[in-house]
Amino acid sequence: MGEENSRGDRMGIPERRYDIDWIRVLAVYLLIPFHTAVAFSHHGISYIKNDQTALFLSTFVGFVHQWHMPLLFLVSGAASWYSLKSRGGGRYLVDRVKRLLVPLVFGTLVIVPPMIYFQRLQEGRFSGSLLGFYPTFFNGVYPEGNFSWGHLWFLAYLFTFSLIALSLFLYLRGDRGKNYLDRVAGFCERRWGIFIFAVPFILVEVFLRAWWPGFQNLVNDWANFMLYITAFIYGYILASDERFAKSIDRYKVAALFMGVVTQIIVLTIYSMNIPWTMDDAGLWVFFMAVKGLNCWLWLMAILGLGHRFLSFTNKYLSYFNESALPVYIIHMLVVVAFGYFVVKTGLGVTTKYLIITGVSLILTTLLYDICVKRTRMTRFLFGMRPIKGAES
Repeated sequence: MGEENSRGDRMGIPERRYDIDWIRVLAVYLLIPFHTAVAFSHHGISYIKNDQTALFLSTFVGFVHQWHMPLLFLVSGAASWYSLKSRGGGRYLVDRVKRLLVPLVFGTLVIVPPMIYFQRLQEGRFSGSLLGFYPTFFNGVYPEGNFSWGHLWFLAYLFTFSLIALSLFLYLRGDRGKNYLDRVAGFCERRWGIFIFAVPFILVEVFLRAWWPGFQNLVNDWANFMLYITAFIYGYILASDERFAKSIDRYKVAALFMGVVTQIIVLTIYSMNIPWTMDDAGLWVFFMAVKGLNCWLWLMAILGLGHRFLSFTNKYLSYFNESALPVYIIHMLVVVAFGYFVVKTGLGVTTKYLIITGVSLILTTLLYDICVKRTRMTRFLFGMRPIKGAES
């Protein structure tokens, strides 16, 4: 018993961290300007496209893409740590079904079809009403066909990771697992030790990215799959011991500086539009290694700066934290539907971008507040917890 208490003291098991909640909220709401920017960028797949692109928006998309989804999976892993503190594995899985699988199915059948509809209208592949389009939504798999889970792939991956990682998470809560985490945290207290977390990211990019460049279909997407599940497990580990946060805090400025430098390298190589061949193998390995390192550096910088400046709570955090999942589900439909009409106007690129972003932010928040959060049924369909006082 005394040994267990001693280990617990060394581990410094933290209470819930408000900075992680803030980071989650900001990461979700960042998706509105990000997905709007994709419509004006030569990077990424967008359901609507503007005729003209903008270099500054392409750069913004390339920058955010480097770390954004790993960050969301990381904070989700941290949330799993806190969730399993108060419930067993069975209740955790039931919660994952309610919070992830239900909104995935609902969103795929209700939220995504209008997005594909507006894309097919712009492409000239369909003309007619949304009701007329809906039966064709089930014709073939996207992008050749119409059936897609769209941006809700995140929920599918997160649900899958929750199933796969549960045994590991439960092991890490036992005595042997705690001993392992204690040793890892001790290693990370050493000089530059926390940077060891970059190694799996580098290995994924170097050895998998060429074969699976990235289309989130879950079954044939091994580079993204391994990158994201690694980030998810990292979140769980980092939340388990205060020494990880202290190690990140120690190097947050260095990580920020190195993140900027490596980001410049990544964007520079991207801009060269190299038609990769076997003759470029050396440069490819260097590029992918820097890309993997860059991802971890940004995660460190964001976590460290968030811990420094966002470790507080207020009424706004409570509101926006609860809104994060519904906003994630809703926002893309709003951006696509409103953006479909704006990109057809003669306005300048910057003006279009600002209008779509601003209006989409307002409309998404209003839809959440008015249409989602106020009834038991809509809360259930969007993965929210029951209204306080209601039977759970």
